[in-house]
Amino acid sequence: MSVAKMKDGKRWYVFVRYKDWTGETKQHKKEGFERRADAKAYEQTFLEQRTGSSSMSVASLYTLYMEDCRTRLKPTTCANKDFLFQRHVLPYLGKLQADSVDAAQIRKWQNTLLSAKKDDSEQTYAPTYLKTVHNQVSAMFNFGVKYYGIKNNPCRKAGAMGKKNADAMQFWTVDEFERFLACVSNKPQSVVMFSLLFWTGMRSGELLALTPADFDFENCTVSISKNYARQNKQDLILPPKTPKSRRVIPLPSSLADLVQQYLSMLYDMSEDDRIFSGSTKHLLVHEMNRGCAASGVKRIRVHDLRHPYGKHTTKKYDCEKQKSQATKKELIAWGFCFYILIFKEVMGLIGNLNTIVWEYIYLVDEQLYQLGSQSI
Repeated sequence: MSVAKMKDGKRWYVFVRYKDWTGETKQHKKEGFERRADAKAYEQTFLEQRTGSSSMSVASLYTLYMEDCRTRLKPTTCANKDFLFQRHVLPYLGKLQADSVDAAQIRKWQNTLLSAKKDDSEQTYAPTYLKTVHNQVSAMFNFGVKYYGIKNNPCRKAGAMGKKNADAMQFWTVDEFERFLACVSNKPQSVVMFSLLFWTGMRSGELLALTPADFDFENCTVSISKNYARQNKQDLILPPKTPKSRRVIPLPSSLADLVQQYLSMLYDMSEDDRIFSGSTKHLLVHEMNRGCAASGVKRIRVHDLRHPYGKHTTKKYDCEKQKSQATKKELIAWGFCFYILIFKEVMGLIGNLNTIVWEYIYLVDEQLYQLGSQSI
């Protein structure tokens, strides 16, 4: 390995020989450093990442963590992780040695984010958002502990920040939705998109991935089997968010007629073409802002249109399949707690039974001893 000047005599380059994970010797060269110190820093970081040393920096650990994630997670998930780390983690923790980060430093980092303001705003970050950031950092340290010899995860000792669930959910009533819809009615595509979001509870990515083949107008249903995302100026059709996201959603007859009428307006549309081609999540946000400003309806996120399915009594069309995932998770959590309590009660009874048995055995032994003494 070496650091030397390039032929122009001004800039520096790094040349390194190393062994990869298969044991094969390889070479790596990087040119164009303005200073020798920059070249040496790059050389050290590169070797730390390739050898997997526990003395690597947090930034190096993050690079290894993301390399692993990109082979296992969807590109949109990796992009979200990268944004959170680049924005909220690496500027504060990136230069620290990974295995020397302690709980006190994590607490100071947490306190910085708890008091930080959003861009061009006096508002602090939502507790649920901060919880997500903390979970991502904790996942990275768990990765380092499991695979690269980091001693422990300092996030566990420091404790979490933020909250898992929001204090209150934002959603529209039917009246609010109808007022909003009237203000975007000059664009038929917007009417259809927001009607599908509101009455079915599908995600925006699931909406944008819909094709004519997904609709069954005879049975008034729509099948959710894929998800749309746009990343690096490319359209991506991905699997749904979770395996249970693959589902068939019943449609109100009026909504089915609306979609069928919209499809009849589209020219040269095949069964596998996206019916909302050219539309992205940014368009949905723009139309949401426009409709709210014109109607005076309170501004909510596009994703918040799913929330009435946690409170499905606000819907005209109640269906067991349309209950929210949050409600299902809460039921599972309650069931788990119930079984834990039952288990503790059973174990207590077993403990008491053992005590009674041993007392009985002791009394029998005493009686046998006395009988033996009398016979002698």
